[in-house]
Amino acid sequence: MKKSILVLGLGRFGATLATSLCQLGQEVTAVDANAARVDVVKNLVTHALQANVSDERAISQLGVRNYDCVAVCIGEDIRASVLAVVMCKEYGAKYVICKASDHLHEKLLYKTGADKVFQPEREGAVRLAHSLASQSVLDFIDLSDEYSINEVRLPASWAGKTLSTLNVRAVYGISVIALRRRGQIVITLDPNEALEAGDELVVIGSNEALAKLDAVK
Repeated sequence: MKKSILVLGLGRFGATLATSLCQLGQEVTAVDANAARVDVVKNLVTHALQANVSDERAISQLGVRNYDCVAVCIGEDIRASVLAVVMCKEYGAKYVICKASDHLHEKLLYKTGADKVFQPEREGAVRLAHSLASQSVLDFIDLSDEYSINEVRLPASWAGKTLSTLNVRAVYGISVIALRRRGQIVITLDPNEALEAGDELVVIGSNEALAKLDAVK
């Protein structure tokens, strides 16, 4: 479903977020006080506007209440990002997500009304750590503090066996939601079809269960 998203701040992160969302079919309005930054993305997003997002009059004129989500991407200027969150909430923004530069910045943003705060460098480092710590992990998606989706190489001992025989949900506490075979993604799985050496499984489960799966040979 197409969403309308307002991105405030077009530094490297904000510009990438805005253009990527637009490529994914979302309706994106990108805003920054810097005319050069606006010019860079103007042909890559739905709308691009020059405005000072720490100015109340500018926020009031953006109609923040009309967007499904407002993304405040002003991590380098704590005061400006906090002001933007406060004003967006005061003018009726439904859902505000924010970029934080550190833990203190994150706490301030939550206290001023942000619905979701993330630290890209920290979260990117955590994702990389998971990948480096697990030899079998090809990809890692962090769903929450406890659950993730991983793409893992089929353990050698599973080749020739079926998902039904392996009973992975009961034995390993994970669910196989898709597999990649010879470069093709298969999402309709036959639990009675033999798995092949070289298959890559897309699995979901708790981080503890996925860590144990990594030890299976």
